[in-house]
Amino acid sequence: MNILLLIAAIIVAWLVFNALLKILKVGLSTAVTIAIILIVLQFSFGINPMQLWNEIVNLPQNFSHLFGK
Repeated sequence: MNILLLIAAIIVAWLVFNALLKILKVGLSTAVTIAIILIVLQFSFGINPMQLWNEIVNLPQNFSHLFGK
């Protein structure tokens, strides 16, 4: 009985570890993609991250003006 419980605990721990590892990989790849986009925008067009952030914050207002609300 204890051996079965130990094996089940190891399997569950392994599955949780794999799930967390996959989440970490996705998060890391997203962060790298965002960093590359920011670098390209900065060096190609002279847009700094603060300007981009201000545009992101103003998106709802821009959409409301665009669609005439």
